Amino acid sequence: MSDLLKSLSPVWRWGILALLTLLILFLPIPGNAAEPAEKTFQIKASQFAYSPAILAVNPGDQVTIELLAADVVHGLSIDGYKLETTSDPGQTARLTFVADQQGSFRFRCTVTCGNLHPFMIGKLQVGQNALLWRGALLAGLALIAGIWGVRK
Repeated sequence: MSDLLKSLSPVWRWGILALLTLLILFLPIPGNAAEPAEKTFQIKASQFAYSPAILAVNPGDQVTIELLAADVVHGLSIDGYKLETTSDPGQTARLTFVADQQGSFRFRCTVTCGNLHPFMIGKLQVGQNALLWRGALLAGLALIAGIWGVRK
C-alpha cells in the first residue's frame, strides 16, 4: 500500500484527500436507530448550576424533566423547543415533550437567581454528536496531509 501511495503523483494524492474530505463532510454518519423510549431526568437547580447539566436522548424519545429548585426560584427553558417551567424552592416542576429535533440545544434558567445567573446553562443532546466525529476524521486527514507534505 505504501509503494502504491509513493507511486501516485502529488495531484492524485491531493485529489484523493479532497475526495475523502468531501465524503466526511457530506455523507451521513450511521447512527443508532433506537426505538423511541420514555426518559425521565431529575435536575437539581441551585445557584448557579444544573445537576446534571448534560442530558442525552435519542430522536423521538418522550422526555420528562423534573426540575427541583434547591435554594431559590429557578426556571428552565430549552432553546429551539419553546418550552419553559419554573420551580419554587423544595418544589418539583415537570416538563414533558417529544425530542423531535435532532442536535444540541442549550437550556437556561429563566428566573434571575443572582449575579451569575447568565452562566446557569445546560445542554440537551438529541441524537449523536456528528460534528465531533466529523471533526476528528478531518483532523486525521489533516495529519495525513501533513505527513505527505513533509515526506516530499
